[in-house]
Amino acid sequence: MKQYDKKNAFAKILRGELSTNKIYEDEQILCFEDATPATDVHWLIIPKGDYISFDDFTKNATPEEIASFFQSIAKIARIHGLDKKGYKLVTNNGAAVGQSVFHFHVHLLSGNGLTHL
Repeated sequence: MKQYDKKNAFAKILRGELSTNKIYEDEQILCFEDATPATDVHWLIIPKGDYISFDDFTKNATPEEIASFFQSIAKIARIHGLDKKGYKLVTNNGAAVGQSVFHFHVHLLSGNGLTHL
C-alpha cells in the first residue's frame, strides 16, 4: 500500500498552505470548490485525516469517522438545497480510474449534464 504523501495538494490546503474557496468546514472534514469544475456545482469533500483513498479510509478510519463523513456530506447538500435539486457523489479509488490526488475525497456534483455520468 502507498504511504500517505503529506505534500499532496489537499494536505497543503488543510494546513493553509494553499488557498481554496471553502464551502463548509468542521472538526473532521473540509468541503471546497473544485479548481476545475465539471458542472455548476463541483465541490470536493475531504476528511482531515491522512487517508489515501476510499479503500484506505474504509479500512482504517473508525466507524464513527466514516459515518460522520457521509452524514456531513448529506448535511452540506441540505444546507445548499441540493437535496431538492439532486446531486451525485463520485470518488475514484486509484490512479487507474482517475484518482489524481492521493488524499481520499468525494466529488459532490450538481447541475447541468449529470444525467449520464
